[in-house]
Amino acid sequence: MGKFDQHGLKAISPLGGHEPRADAFTGFLIREVTDRALASLAARQGQGQAVKSAAAAYLGGALAEAARWSAAGEFAAWWMGPDLWMVSAPHDSHELLAAELKRAVGGAGSVVEQTDGWCSFGIEGARCYDVLERLCNANIRAGKAGDATRTSIEHLGVFLLCHEPGERYSVIGPRSSAASLHHALTAAAKSVI
Repeated sequence: MGKFDQHGLKAISPLGGHEPRADAFTGFLIREVTDRALASLAARQGQGQAVKSAAAAYLGGALAEAARWSAAGEFAAWWMGPDLWMVSAPHDSHELLAAELKRAVGGAGSVVEQTDGWCSFGIEGARCYDVLERLCNANIRAGKAGDATRTSIEHLGVFLLCHEPGERYSVIGPRSSAASLHHALTAAAKSVI
């Protein structure tokens, strides 16, 4: 029995539904992603190498370099700034990701639970370039797989992760603005498709 079941509670997505939303267009798909746990990881002063080593041992791979994201097994992490990363894992198996990560890095790093602070949309299809070029000033066509770009969409600070150039991306923004971000994505899709 899950923690919500005993009280009859049901989790809702950032867009307010009980199931993730998907919007399909010709050559383009927007999917609300709700199955990932998130935790931020910051190295404390002078502890950058210790955090990188401890995190790599826990994650099964190195933390991402500047302006990049990486995946190892079920974990992913993207660079947010100097000695600062966001770590992601499947929610079902890592609901307590922040606590797990804190145990791994100990006193060398600061870890904050972020799952309910962010929303994520997966976008895919042959029209990705066209849609993203309408939305942000990132140099999308020059990007490569593994890029993590901090940019803005409709005045919202977002992270744009490239999985496959021109074909598959993640757009991650503040949960409190999920509806605005979703509207921007769908409006841009409608304008080019």
